[in-house]
Amino acid sequence: QVQLVESGGGLVQAGGSLRLSCAASGRTFSSYALGWFRQAPGKEREFVAAMNWNGLSIYYVDSVKGRFTISRDNAKNTVYLQMNSLKPEDTAVYYCAATPRPASIVRVDEYRYWGQGTQVTVSS
Repeated sequence: QVQLVESGGGLVQAGGSLRLSCAASGRTFSSYALGWFRQAPGKEREFVAAMNWNGLSIYYVDSVKGRFTISRDNAKNTVYLQMNSLKPEDTAVYYCAATPRPASIVRVDEYRYWGQGTQVTVSS
C-alpha cells in the first residue's frame, strides 16, 4: 500500500508560479511510475504530467509543455510539479498518483494509488 499526500496548492495570479509536492509512504516508491492529474469543476480528471520509474520517460499534456516540470526525489519519497506561467485555465484540483508497471503512464485508469488532491486557483 502507498499513501500519497499533496501540498503546495493555493491562489496565484496569472503568470505566477507554484510548486506542488507529493510525499509518499508505504512500499517501494522508487519502482513506481508517478503522475500528476487535474480535475476542474464539471470536467473529467485529466492527465497533466507523468514519469516512469527511472525518470527516462516523461510526458506532458500539450497545454502545459514548456510551463510545467515533473520531477522526483526518491531519497525523500517525493514527486514535484513545478508550474510556471500559470493561466486561469490551469485552475483545478491537482492529484498525484503512483502505480507499479503501468501499460501507459498517461492513462488515469492505470494508476492504483491517489492522493487527496490540492486546489490550484489562478486568477486573471
